[in-house]
Amino acid sequence: MKKLLTLAFLFGMLLSATFPVSGQKSDFDGIWVLSMAKSTLPENQPVLGKIIININGDSLLTERVYTGGDGSEYPFSENLTLDGKEIQFTIFDMPRKTKAILSVQDGTVSLESTTTFNGQGGESDFVSKETWKVDKATKTLTIDCKNTMSGEESTGALVFVKSEEGK
Repeated sequence: MKKLLTLAFLFGMLLSATFPVSGQKSDFDGIWVLSMAKSTLPENQPVLGKIIININGDSLLTERVYTGGDGSEYPFSENLTLDGKEIQFTIFDMPRKTKAILSVQDGTVSLESTTTFNGQGGESDFVSKETWKVDKATKTLTIDCKNTMSGEESTGALVFVKSEEGK
């Protein structure tokens, strides 16, 4: 009987430990639109104007919509895992490697990606490191980013507000 109670207690503790993680994951879900007024944009980089996030289990599906200076949009989708496994695919004829990790401790998502493109001097890499955090009180998503391209580094803090679109 004592073993059964101990097993039941351990199972209960394990089950309750998964609830906070599940809640953190769902905080990211939705359509997020960039607030230019609240953001610090990285210099000389395309602007991530909107991101649609869906986390299902350990799968992270995003659709990113970048905007050019002329108002043109450049959308692409990524389907990643949250365990740090590197996923390779191609966007706009450019190879891209991305990995994502969900931190159970602080509820953030960290992404690292490398996109290879042909520039004026030949093949070059655009390396991006992002940390995502949701503030439930203000219904904002902040993406702190550090980008490196052609030896130049730029940083920014993109602040997104949750859109009611699609509800």
